[in-house]
Amino acid sequence: MAFGWIDQQVRVRTRRGLVRTLRPRPADSPLLDLASNDYLGLTRHPEVVEGAARAARTWGGGSTGSRLVTGTTELHAQLERELADFCGFEAALVFSSGYAANLAAVTALAPLRSLVVSDVGNHASLIDGCRLARGTSQVVEHADPDAVRKALQTHEGPGPAVFVSDTVFSVDGDAAPLAAHAEACREYGAGLVLDDAHGLGVLGDGGRGAPHAAGLAGADDVVVTVTLSKSLGSQGGAVLGPARVIDHLVNTARTFIFDTGLAPAAAGAALSALRLLRREPERAARAREVAAELHARLTAAGHEAVRPDAAVVSVRAPSPEGAVQWAADCRAAGLSVGCFRPPSVPDGISRLRLTARADLSEAQIERAVRVIGETRP
Repeated sequence: MAFGWIDQQVRVRTRRGLVRTLRPRPADSPLLDLASNDYLGLTRHPEVVEGAARAARTWGGGSTGSRLVTGTTELHAQLERELADFCGFEAALVFSSGYAANLAAVTALAPLRSLVVSDVGNHASLIDGCRLARGTSQVVEHADPDAVRKALQTHEGPGPAVFVSDTVFSVDGDAAPLAAHAEACREYGAGLVLDDAHGLGVLGDGGRGAPHAAGLAGADDVVVTVTLSKSLGSQGGAVLGPARVIDHLVNTARTFIFDTGLAPAAAGAALSALRLLRREPERAARAREVAAELHARLTAAGHEAVRPDAAVVSVRAPSPEGAVQWAADCRAAGLSVGCFRPPSVPDGISRLRLTARADLSEAQIERAVRVIGETRP
């Protein structure tokens, strides 16, 4: 049988406790949500919802095609202008997802005979970008600028070199040493590609992102990718950087050229969320405050929680099976939390992953910590 080998894979996953299942949620879920990436609590904000509805009424349900054919609207262009301005970059290009944006940035900036250096803790989309790039890839130790230097020293050309990294890592929520990474890259004339999916809306002045906070926004050797599906409560992704880099992506990035453009409703929602964040920059600081409070209460209760640099709070579990059961017990008690386990975690340590949303109340924080403690395996 052609796909009979899949049955063996199922048995292996089952034995290791790694089976994943889809669980549709109702629109009015009674669960306290600490599992989503809605860091600023904007997904259901009336202005964001109306922005999506208004865009759909104006432009229709879909963008109708590739952005180079019919898929680019005035709304896409406006979102790109305001996103670039907010984050401090010359230009931006919107994609149908953050995953597509990362694939585009890495593959388009790593041509034949180039060197791509990648942090071992990077998101799967950056890893896949490295695999698809035509250059040579080297994986280096986590958040280690000296390891980046050693890798760049090995490059003999003639192609360019680039280092790719998350700004905030999605498993533990720790931040990369961006200024030190930039210094290492500049010593060897390498470009820097940063995935700020978990930094936009949380870090930097008013949520302008980790590169902005590190003084790298607008630099001619820095390219940043973001997602619109986390702090901005919508869907899609974008690449930010020098105009010549964005023009290069328009002409070479396969996930831009051959993909249908972002749906107008998603673009409208993201634009409304971005404008709301401009008016209410305190949301970014509140997300960080909630993360710090969750960490403090969890560690005081005896949990092994990683100190958050942004809005992700990671709580270590005893085993993959223990993590799955812990998350299930939390759910049964009315709390939704993320569950990260191999192969999603590079260090093999299973975790509960909590989202510190800016709209969480003190009572909700207290409830979350209580449930996690009562259900601990």
